[in-house]
Amino acid sequence: MDEWGIGHDRIILSGMQFIGYHGTRPEENRLGQRFVVDVAVQLDLQAAGVSDDLSQTVDYSQIHDRVREIVCGPPLKLTEAVAERIAAAVLHDHPTIVAVAVRVTKPGVRLGETILAGSMVEIVRRR
Repeated sequence: MDEWGIGHDRIILSGMQFIGYHGTRPEENRLGQRFVVDVAVQLDLQAAGVSDDLSQTVDYSQIHDRVREIVCGPPLKLTEAVAERIAAAVLHDHPTIVAVAVRVTKPGVRLGETILAGSMVEIVRRR
């Protein structure tokens, strides 16, 4: 079963944690908060697996760096916008990737007297 909904061969970066300043409330923009990001990308991994050659796949440190740049960058209002920018950047930067799934979680979200374990946005984008 494909929980990511993007296909069989994939690279997954799970649990990347950053401090970002995104949100609709002034205190979110001022104080910042933790964001947890998961990214899964679909591409053909057979050549890399057979050759053991990094040039035949995607260097996932580049994906990490791009995610960090977006999450730690200029504030956005919506978590949806953060996810969209990550997905667009990954597809733009890596032509061999045919699909990307992005999950952005804001842990410990407070809604009045309620504290959520987290609020989460998940998107899938394809070429």
